[in-house]
Amino acid sequence: MKTRLGLLAVVLLMGGCKVNYSTTGASIDPEAKTVNVTFIENRAPLNNPLLSQKVTEALKTKITSQTRLTQVNEPNADYEFKGYISSYTFTNAAVVNTEQAATSRLTVTINITFVKRVGDKKGYQQSFSRSADFPASKLPSDVENSLLDQTIVPQMTDDIFNRAFANW
Repeated sequence: MKTRLGLLAVVLLMGGCKVNYSTTGASIDPEAKTVNVTFIENRAPLNNPLLSQKVTEALKTKITSQTRLTQVNEPNADYEFKGYISSYTFTNAAVVNTEQAATSRLTVTINITFVKRVGDKKGYQQSFSRSADFPASKLPSDVENSLLDQTIVPQMTDDIFNRAFANW
């Protein structure tokens, strides 16, 4: 009799548990169907005019290709990402001597607000920052688009995605 009661308790407890599995590691509430990634504005004093579009499209693509969510342009989507680029800077990363830089660095910071309207409704507001180094002998205008396309934007979208869907 005790064995049956114990087995019944385990079955009831297990029936109340729900785990969402995904091939990408994304954890999405079963009720969520839509996402709205709004245009990420560029408010940085120094900026690349293409960066807002690159970040917005990269985030939309990552979410729609790695989740079952559908991108909509509605303010009451189940999930919503909104934000702005707050910083875009070039600095010296390594100096050979007091007069010459060996390496320069491009750093981009984006402030993101993630709103969840279903499930636990625990979104976030956070800054994400990524950098990429390049030889100081090169002009920033010669390398910035490749640094953005190959390093900074993909890493930043991974960070935003992981924070929202993988609880990182």
